[in-house]
Amino acid sequence: MRLAAKNGVPSTFELPTRPASPARSIDVGIRDDRRRTLIAIEIWNRLDDLGAAMRDYDRKVAEAGALAVAIAHGVEPYRIASCWILRDAVANRRLVARYPAILGSRFPGSSLGWVRALTNGHPIPADPGLLWASADARRIVPLRWHPVPHRANPRDFS
Repeated sequence: MRLAAKNGVPSTFELPTRPASPARSIDVGIRDDRRRTLIAIEIWNRLDDLGAAMRDYDRKVAEAGALAVAIAHGVEPYRIASCWILRDAVANRRLVARYPAILGSRFPGSSLGWVRALTNGHPIPADPGLLWASADARRIVPLRWHPVPHRANPRDFS
């Protein structure tokens, strides 16, 4: 949120995607009116259940789509962009090392591009990204890895 303010864009903590159920919220929502983009950021101190985390993330991003339509005020809806920020911890490093194909297929966006977008106001990557937060949570840094370049469409399997 500090970085969003530095870049002149409003942000909110715990952006509700279902106002009737406040437990269902995006950790940080950033509304970039110049780029007509709503950024959904999930922050993980320790990621234990990757499958449950992915399902919850997919639901939140889909619900953010409804918010994007609502804030568009009858014109073209805002684009949804999203990323995960993992706290640089041993457990999270092990998870990234163990499941690079899964994470890479879901977060093919440039980690460096996401860091530049969030810290310096550069263009927001088109694809979801995965970043590290320093252990003290004072800075974000790119996650250096080689993600899988193509995310299969579920229709490819029917």
